[in-house]
Amino acid sequence: MVVRKFPRFPVTIPSTLIQRDKLRYTGSVKDLSQKGCRIESVIRPFTGMQLELQIQPPSEATPITISNATVRWTGTHGIGVEFLALAPSEQERLNRVLAQFAPPSGKISLPS
Repeated sequence: MVVRKFPRFPVTIPSTLIQRDKLRYTGSVKDLSQKGCRIESVIRPFTGMQLELQIQPPSEATPITISNATVRWTGTHGIGVEFLALAPSEQERLNRVLAQFAPPSGKISLPS
């Protein structure tokens, strides 16, 4: 059993993976947490690859930008990405999106 530091929520959110400021690949975020996600995409990057990730919440006009993310695993279930650096304003936006998926019991609290 995998023990996670942050709750993971099943989602379907469009995303763009950007490599070296120019190569862009579309994807779909399928699991999302404060510090990472699972993405389905046609690309199969190598473990350790550094990316910028843009996640497009359906209710927002601009994507959430994770300026520094790294690929932790790839496989038949997609790409596992860890978020290494987010601007504080982007972290707040991500927290708001995650709060929409938290159970109504309020047992999961997201730091601001």
